[in-house]
Amino acid sequence: GGGGAASGDGGDAMAAAEAAKGVGGGEEVMEGDDEVALTRSDVYLWQDKYRPRKPRYFNRVKTGYDWNKYNQAHYDHSNPPPKTVQGYKFNVFYPDLIDKSKAPEFYVEPADSADFCILRFHAGAPYEDVAFKIVNREWEFARKRGFKCVFDRGVLQLYFNFKRYRYRR
Repeated sequence: GGGGAASGDGGDAMAAAEAAKGVGGGEEVMEGDDEVALTRSDVYLWQDKYRPRKPRYFNRVKTGYDWNKYNQAHYDHSNPPPKTVQGYKFNVFYPDLIDKSKAPEFYVEPADSADFCILRFHAGAPYEDVAFKIVNREWEFARKRGFKCVFDRGVLQLYFNFKRYRYRR
């Protein structure tokens, strides 16, 4: 499923449109249970007029087989190696953003284990931050390798793949 707080905002339609695109080969829908609860430490002055809420989102996890030398030696296509997370596609919907001139931002923060990190999206009123626990690996920042970070028409798209390393003994 999608995620975020269900409210009467236009994020529902945006999330539905993104979900309608389906998932490509080697992609899975990122379930809502990957969202991390954030603690509230601040009170907003605009909370009467614009009720704070989490944005809607539709995320995908790119998974696949890593056919490195080790896996080529120990596995084949009838007995494949375990699937690994190779990247993510985040679509976070901010249709009712008050200050549309400021694009939402993302932060990478440490998680409870070194294998994971927290990816936090921060946009501003009336949206609360939303955060996800993701695999902690180095990102590819080249556009040719699938990196995309765009905020357009109320949708923040952050797409990235992880760097691939050659297996050496």
